Amino acid sequence: MITISDAAQAHFVKLLADQPEGTHIRVFVISPGTAQAECGVSYCPPDAVESDDIELEFNGFSAMVDEKSAPFLEEASIDFVTDQLGSQLTLKAPNAKMRKVAGDAPLVERIEYVIQSEINPQLASHGGNIMLVEITGEGVAVLQFGGGCNGCSQVDITLKDGIEKQLLDMFPGELTGVRDVTDHQHGEHSYA
Repeated sequence: MITISDAAQAHFVKLLADQPEGTHIRVFVISPGTAQAECGVSYCPPDAVESDDIELEFNGFSAMVDEKSAPFLEEASIDFVTDQLGSQLTLKAPNAKMRKVAGDAPLVERIEYVIQSEINPQLASHGGNIMLVEITGEGVAVLQFGGGCNGCSQVDITLKDGIEKQLLDMFPGELTGVRDVTDHQHGEHSYA
């Protein structure tokens, strides 16, 4: 579920040495499955362990995960990086905003997952996003652009060379194309 690098494990062991005996760490997601999802790590003293917690054992400590956060921490990783600017603990949880779906889930769910976990984070740097409207009987994913993508002069390139290529590569034989139904009005909201 969660990968913790050797450097991060050593860092946690060092931090926990100053805590009361039996203290572990807790890895959690606040507002899991939403666009506002935030991940965190905290101390977990023995009296804070819940009966439904999942205990992940590491070298010298355990990581406690509450039942609600667990599905959103699939493929999460924690690392401790030191460079010339100092040290930093990094937590990456690609499934925090949307629960990972099974490979045999309906096509619409698998496409939604890719949009939320891979495509929208890329578009967010330009203030944009996309939403799946429908999948036609011919296998065309109909998308609606929003935010800074609406009215952007590069939207056709983003759609054809980026999004469509990525989705067709990921869902061969299931998707035949991608179509945009957005009424693109250029305005102050557009990223030019």
